[in-house]
Amino acid sequence: MAKAGEAALVPQRQARASGARVQQRRERRDAWTKAEERAFLATLAESSNVSEAARAIGKCRQGAYDRRKRRAAFARAWDAALEQGYCEIEMALMRAALFGSESEEIVLDGDGAVKSRKVKRAPDLSIGLRLLQHHRARVATIRAAAGGRGGGGRGGGGPDTADAKARVRKMLDEIRRRRAAGQ
Repeated sequence: MAKAGEAALVPQRQARASGARVQQRRERRDAWTKAEERAFLATLAESSNVSEAARAIGKCRQGAYDRRKRRAAFARAWDAALEQGYCEIEMALMRAALFGSESEEIVLDGDGAVKSRKVKRAPDLSIGLRLLQHHRARVATIRAAAGGRGGGGRGGGGPDTADAKARVRKMLDEIRRRRAAGQ
């Protein structure tokens, strides 16, 4: 039976010479909740800014990087969020480069009549496009590591595809063959 205080305990792996063992400990006060993790990843996807995403949930940037190092699933979700954010930035920059962006500044006199109009053009976006081109190599690496599964339906390497099932069957057949040869 569980004691009254055990509900707040979480498992922690302890490394030992004879192997790892699990021990129960109290959850850290600064531990990330699932809701905080989701909010961090959503903000990261919107802003592509780790500092801003960490600030949005009241955590430090270094803690986010530490969590990324320790948890593979979080690192994959982080990469997916960044890919989404950079895709949105790239599309906004491409739209501005193709169609331009202008704003009109209107100066009024004391009576409210238009005194002058000035058209302002957006700054050169080629620097932003070059930065995104640099990022493209990282996105390609992330997509290759994911096996083409991520990013809105590109590729078909999910665990329930025919290809994945065939690979698993092939591995199982190889294991059976080795076991039969060894006995």
